[in-house]
Amino acid sequence: MEKEAKKEAFRKYLESSGVLDALTKVLVALYEENDKPSSAVEFVQNKLGGPTLSEYEKLQAEKLDLQMKYDDLLAAHQEACRELEELRNSVQMGAACKVMNIDRETPKDNDF
Repeated sequence: MEKEAKKEAFRKYLESSGVLDALTKVLVALYEENDKPSSAVEFVQNKLGGPTLSEYEKLQAEKLDLQMKYDDLLAAHQEACRELEELRNSVQMGAACKVMNIDRETPKDNDF
C-alpha cells in the first residue's frame, strides 16, 4: 500500500514538473524520425538540451585546462603574497634599525 502511494506521488511530481510532457515529446520525435539515429540516448540528450558526446568531451578538456591555469595562478599569487610579506618584514626591520641608529646618534645632554 505504502509503495503504491509513493509511486503515485512520484508520478504526480513528474507530471506537475513537466518531465512527462518533455519525455513524451522527445520519444514521439524519435518515433517519427524516418532515419533512426545510431544512438537513441544521444538523440534524447540533444532534444532535451544536453551536449553531445563530443561537446561534453570538449567541455571536459576545457575545464581541465582552466583548472590547470587556475592552479598556476593560485601558486603565483601565493608566491607573490609570500614575497610581499618578506618585503614588509624587511622594510619594518630597516625602519627599526634606522630608529635605533638615530637614537645612538642623537646627542645626550651629558655629551656637551
